[in-house]
Amino acid sequence: MLDRRTVRVSLALVVALASGIVAVGYVEAERSSDRVIGDPSVEQALRTGDLSPVVDPRDGRTVVATDSNAFVADENDGPRAQAELVAFAADGGIYYHENDHTRYWDVDPVAGTNSTVEFVYADHLTPEACDGSVCTRNGVERVNLTTGESTDVFSRVTPGKHSTRWHDVDRIDDHRLLVADIDRDRVFVVNTTTDLITWEWSAQAAFDVHSGGPFPADWTHLNDVEHVEVDGRDAAMVSLRNHDQVAFIDFERGLLENWTLGTDGDHDTLYEQHNPDYVPPERGGPALLVADSENGRVVEYQREGESWNRSWTWSDARLGWPRDADRLPNGHTLITDSNGDRVLEVDRSGEVVWSATVGFPYEAERLGTGEESAGGESAAALGLPDRDPTAANQSVSGSVLAALPPSIENGIAYAFPRWVGPLETAAIVALLIAVPVWGRLEYRWSGVSLGIRNPLRVERE
Repeated sequence: MLDRRTVRVSLALVVALASGIVAVGYVEAERSSDRVIGDPSVEQALRTGDLSPVVDPRDGRTVVATDSNAFVADENDGPRAQAELVAFAADGGIYYHENDHTRYWDVDPVAGTNSTVEFVYADHLTPEACDGSVCTRNGVERVNLTTGESTDVFSRVTPGKHSTRWHDVDRIDDHRLLVADIDRDRVFVVNTTTDLITWEWSAQAAFDVHSGGPFPADWTHLNDVEHVEVDGRDAAMVSLRNHDQVAFIDFERGLLENWTLGTDGDHDTLYEQHNPDYVPPERGGPALLVADSENGRVVEYQREGESWNRSWTWSDARLGWPRDADRLPNGHTLITDSNGDRVLEVDRSGEVVWSATVGFPYEAERLGTGEESAGGESAAALGLPDRDPTAANQSVSGSVLAALPPSIENGIAYAFPRWVGPLETAAIVALLIAVPVWGRLEYRWSGVSLGIRNPLRVERE
């Protein structure tokens, strides 16, 4: 059995080494180019307004909506803490940039225009504006990327600011929006001319409250909705993130159970997915292209008879937490990799042919290709090959982080500053273990016994 002196020296060395690793990582990050991880040119251009090319040229403009991981304070000077709407010009320069809102989520091109998009935003309001509590304004805004002219389309205030923020709204026609309401676990259609809700479906109509996430705090986390046609009838396709499912709701008949992809807890199929896109039969479907977030991959499922069968999988060594994927008309796939801090385009052979480094992106659109995957064909129709990262492509640090369970790996990447890599993470974990253990041992060795009495007394045995 080790004596006390040996244990103390060992724990002291662990604490000193771990503290040193964290300190060096922080200092090095402070000395780097404005603490930007990866290529700093994009973030520098966003801060300075420089319009010269910062990424490779690409046909068409690419619009990116970015989230923020600033969950304690609403913003700070880190790239991942600043929510932004960014458009890259065809030559690779910054075409448009704004950071007026607390969060940016879904962004879609406006049909019949060349430079106008609609996006979903969230603004955290002050307690004074919320009767002393915390609340969020969720809204849809339209902006012309060329002129900067913007118009408020629709908004509502919800309580709280974490699991109540709307992530997606889909336009049905000139007057109607289909809204994914995370706060109330429902989807609804609103007429923006009258502000009246004309249709809604509640997840409680089809799912048990004991399934999915914690009810009612963050039960379904309904993060995406798309207006589709199933057998010639209007339907809403919804992503129930905490149920690991993509479901189809007929506007008249309700949930189409035999069309549901995934099962609660079946992580081999989907694991807390984001932004599924529906590919209709006329483009090689029915198929679903999905950012399978916690599994760290992009997948596509082809409907064959009454079943969904996986038809395509793509990932690489860097892909951490994808939250959007669009199939382009040329057969390429535009992927948004949140924890990889990048938007990338993958060709038909699975090779990355374009990428842009930007802090914590949520969704991206290539203007001129239609909304989301509207102009693309299914992987089955294109004959796309699967692509998985190989051990040879993994860095040592990447392999360490990738060895963790996906939820822990992505939680670390989301919560900690970007200078906290696998080595710093290991050091922080070591500190979180060593310090309490050392304190507990010193307490036991001291012979001091604490008891709660009236009055409070400290006894030495």
